[in-house]
Amino acid sequence: MRLHVKVQGQGFPILCLHGHPGSAQSMTVFTDHLSRRYCTLAPDLRGYGQSRAHEAFAMTDHLNDLTQLLDEEGIAECLVLGWSLGGILAMELALRQPERVKGLILVATAARPWGNHPPISWQDNLYTGVASILNRVQPGQNWVIETFGKRSLYRHLIQQHTPAAYQRLASDALPAYLQTSPHAHRALNQALQQRYNRLDAIAQLPTPSLMLWGECDRHITPESSRETAQHFQNCQSHEYTNVAHLFPWEIPDRVLGDIDHWLGQTFA
Repeated sequence: MRLHVKVQGQGFPILCLHGHPGSAQSMTVFTDHLSRRYCTLAPDLRGYGQSRAHEAFAMTDHLNDLTQLLDEEGIAECLVLGWSLGGILAMELALRQPERVKGLILVATAARPWGNHPPISWQDNLYTGVASILNRVQPGQNWVIETFGKRSLYRHLIQQHTPAAYQRLASDALPAYLQTSPHAHRALNQALQQRYNRLDAIAQLPTPSLMLWGECDRHITPESSRETAQHFQNCQSHEYTNVAHLFPWEIPDRVLGDIDHWLGQTFA
């Protein structure tokens, strides 16, 4: 499948992979910054954004699509940055093509992911729907955040309910959610049922890696991210306090600063 991809900047390529639900637009928090010094490629994965899927597919199809994308772009070597599901695909791509993937930046992800999200009530869904609609109309308004946002499922995705984070929810998260296909939901659910575990595999991977996660993440717990970091041969990591799964939208300056520092230190 030919993926829709957003290419920015010039220099050594960084492939930037979004999570579920997500899109290339979700990755602009990284690409708008990194493209000042690198060439960033942010695809809409199969079944997401503008990469329409018209039939069922498996998670392994994402890897075939990404390999085809790199081949078409003439990219022999690259770094891969992945957020959540994108981080899992980044690890799989490095395992499949270690000679091509020269470094990994893994955000809110794990090689043996598990979550501790509480049960979702009808009130959660109601407040989330109202918060999403109102926040889309008036992004980042404090009255929307206080009245609906903090009572919605957003409370499990972010901890610092800032106007900037809610602006990202309006501009990036809601459109991505609406554009995610049923085939993408089904492919992810089928993969989760197989109890994904690649800890032993990544332990054999010498690729330099940076892992970042939030201490309040309930979708992929900090314990599972910490476990993954400990299995890598060559890994630096940061755990951020008082943030959750969408922490790059909560504390972007800190996250980008740590990525810049690691890139300069590792690939100077």
